[in-house]
Amino acid sequence: MNASVDIIPLNRLALALIPVLVVILVQQRWKLPVRPTIYGAARMLAQLLLVGYVLVFLFDTDSSLIVFGVLAMMIMVASWIALRPMGHDRPRLYWAALGAIMVGGVPTLFLTTQWVIDITPWYEPRYLIPLAGMVFSNSMNSVSIAAERYAAEMNNGQKEESARRTAFQAALIPLVNSLMAVGLVSLPGMMTGQVLAGVSPLIAARYQIMIMCVLFGAAGLSAVCYLYWARKVR
Repeated sequence: MNASVDIIPLNRLALALIPVLVVILVQQRWKLPVRPTIYGAARMLAQLLLVGYVLVFLFDTDSSLIVFGVLAMMIMVASWIALRPMGHDRPRLYWAALGAIMVGGVPTLFLTTQWVIDITPWYEPRYLIPLAGMVFSNSMNSVSIAAERYAAEMNNGQKEESARRTAFQAALIPLVNSLMAVGLVSLPGMMTGQVLAGVSPLIAARYQIMIMCVLFGAAGLSAVCYLYWARKVR
């Protein structure tokens, strides 16, 4: 197998925007707001181009403090975004979300990088930062679903224990769906990237098993922690 990935020229990369433009045209034809879609697509382009340059710098760094600072920033931003559905309650619940993502994500990330993969040094950014991004973003989504459903159930007059169970079950739905669909409906990003880079599918499957277990565990634990601490904040 070829161990390298072909570089996509910018003119061919632009062709990938055609489906986006088609959706925007449909939105416009159906008199739906197109500004959020255009804004989101523009942000996606800008953010990914920018993060490419940032990652080049981070992957070349030999400073554990810089890597630690990046991880701390990722957790803080993820905690704030997770509470987007909560409106005015966002600042009040922030510390519950922050603690939940830390408790659910950091030990799981440590287990993966230090014991499963056994990276050296422990802060090797080429491994740690991408894995942290996957772990924290999944924990963020899980906390977001749990927070929204828990608040909705409590506002509808449900008892706290019933609201907590319903919220946790809702947070698990996308996680369980991803476990069931992987390999049958979808080839997840990490496995696809490794296969495209020329890695044996058998080896790529091992890495993907690791990732699926890690993401499910981190996201599930984060939801549990948030629901426990949010109860005390109310």
